Amino acid sequence: MTMTAHSQRQIWIRVISLIAIGFGLLTIKEGGAVLFFDGTARDAAGNYVPFVLWFNFLAGFAYIIAGVGLWLRRRWALVLASIIAAATALTFMAFGVFVYSGGAWEQRTLIAMSVRTLVWTGIAFAVWRLSAPPVSEGRTQ
Repeated sequence: MTMTAHSQRQIWIRVISLIAIGFGLLTIKEGGAVLFFDGTARDAAGNYVPFVLWFNFLAGFAYIIAGVGLWLRRRWALVLASIIAAATALTFMAFGVFVYSGGAWEQRTLIAMSVRTLVWTGIAFAVWRLSAPPVSEGRTQ
């Protein structure tokens, strides 16, 4: 029994959607712990950058919505994933300006924003590729 290209695409979309949802849940949990609770999470955060933290926390909800939309194969989920990728890149750029202007920051913020930008750019690109109609081999267009 062989898998069709369509069923392989379905599996990959499902995997990506679960990654997006899991990433969203972790983002909300970690960001919420720093934003709303005094204690070890806030102490461990050190010189966190408030606008980056708020962006990431709120984006966590968008991650979950995008993941659910991808699971349900909704076209708008691809658009949302692309918006998340672009907004994350813009926030990362604003963080760079903040750092350049002498703001206090933690290296883990640089690492986290790099990972977030790469993950969401990768998700948007992968879903775009997986959503495109397959090109028939041997045919010219």
